Amino acid sequence: MALITLGGNPINTSGELPTVGSKISDFKLIKNDLSVATLSDFAGKKLVLNIFPSIDTGTCATSVRKFNESASKLENTNVLCISRDLPFAQKRFCGAEGIENVVNLSDFQGGDFGKTNGLEIVNGPLSGLHSRAIIVVDENGTITHTEQVAEIADEPNYEAALAVL
Repeated sequence: MALITLGGNPINTSGELPTVGSKISDFKLIKNDLSVATLSDFAGKKLVLNIFPSIDTGTCATSVRKFNESASKLENTNVLCISRDLPFAQKRFCGAEGIENVVNLSDFQGGDFGKTNGLEIVNGPLSGLHSRAIIVVDENGTITHTEQVAEIADEPNYEAALAVL
C-alpha cells in the first residue's frame, strides 16, 4: 500500500505503482464513445498515463489542460487521461474546454486498471477512486517513469514525466 494524503489526512492505495523497467499491464478502459480501448490500440507509441480521481476537481482538470498543451508537441506519443469518471463527464469537460490532444479513458466498469496498478484508494472519502499518479511507457511497453503524487490536491511533476520521452 502507498500512503498518500487528502488535505493532509492519511489515506492508502491498494498497492504500489508498477516499477520502472517493468512492462505495463494490458488494460481494458472505456473511451468517450463507449467502445473499449486496450494497450494494443497504442502499440508502438510512447504513452503518458495521467491518472487522477475525478475530472470534476480543480487539480485533475488542471492536469488534463497542461498535458493537453504538451501533447500537441510530442512525437509518437499519446497522453491517456484515466479516471473512474463516466465517459460522458470526460467528454463534457474536454468539449467545454476545447481539449483535443489527449485521450480520455474511463475505468468506471470495475476499476480493474486501478486495482492492477495499485492506484485504487481504499479508505477515506475518495475510497474507490484512483490516486493521482503518472506512468510513462516507451514504445515497447516498458515503464520509464512513475510518480505517485503524495498529496492528492497537488499537481504531478509534469517536467519529470515529459523529460523521459
